[in-house]
Amino acid sequence: MSAIAGTPKKNMMLFSGRAHPELAEHVAKELDVTVTPQSAYSFANGEIFCRFEESVRGSDAFVIQAHSAPINDAIMEQLIMVDALKRGSAKRITAVMPFWGYARQDKKHRGREPISARLVADMFKTAGADRILTVDLHTSQIQGFFDGPVDHLFALPVLARHIKNTRPDEAIAVVSPDSGRVRLAERWAETLGGTPLAFIHKTRDPMKPNEAVANRVVGDIEGRCCVVIDDMIDTGGTVAKAVEALLAQGASKVVVAATHGVLSGPATERLANCGADEVIFTDSLPIPDEKRFPKMTVLPIAPLLAEAIHQVFEDGSVTSLFDGNA
Repeated sequence: MSAIAGTPKKNMMLFSGRAHPELAEHVAKELDVTVTPQSAYSFANGEIFCRFEESVRGSDAFVIQAHSAPINDAIMEQLIMVDALKRGSAKRITAVMPFWGYARQDKKHRGREPISARLVADMFKTAGADRILTVDLHTSQIQGFFDGPVDHLFALPVLARHIKNTRPDEAIAVVSPDSGRVRLAERWAETLGGTPLAFIHKTRDPMKPNEAVANRVVGDIEGRCCVVIDDMIDTGGTVAKAVEALLAQGASKVVVAATHGVLSGPATERLANCGADEVIFTDSLPIPDEKRFPKMTVLPIAPLLAEAIHQVFEDGSVTSLFDGNA
């Protein structure tokens, strides 16, 4: 006999960076696995070290990391974890990044600018990632930056289900904060049962250079509960102006729904005082208690991530999770 016959076996292993360990634990609970123990720490000069405490040889490895502040440390830590897995002979490595860092830098607006979202993709490919799993990219073409499979998940079912359950009898209108999100708003309107659609038309005040002004609403919102949708909220300035414009032009109330709560600087104060009836996020990024306020709702994204990871591991269909629309 010139060969040894073996039965192929698959072994899922889940790994977590230090940016948002609670999310990884929730995903692990959904999958009925445990997060693989590791030694991870930073040296005095900021260098990051990582070593896994169990053998990873031949495993189907999923590395979860939230690209939250300090974002460069979070990205670098995940890259180092991927490199450690590659050198430990993991069979397949999936970088799970619910929020893709640098996603807003997806094209050149002017000369001599970087395309940093592409750089992030290149770094993960070089580190050894075979595929990427992410949620609600800033723009869908970022999927093409990575030379391998990208599973692009949508938080729309999670957010829309909450709105359906909490506001079953209200007349709703879906509002895009700018013209670039109209297509996403159309999917929202369809999911919520064919609600009216509107968007905020932004203009520039000649007396205030380099400052966009949300001063006109295009669409029928009179007497309706307006749901303003977006992929992320960073400083909250744009969405706060959108809420004020909607209320000024006849909306009965405004609900803000976004996937990623970056919440930098004055974001919490702006959102808490802008007049919104509710502000909804997922926990794709950690939102500490000091950044929360009474009208904020944070929904778990772990069940969605866990189901997608399960489908990838079993070579199933991720698209089927979204009725073929992913």
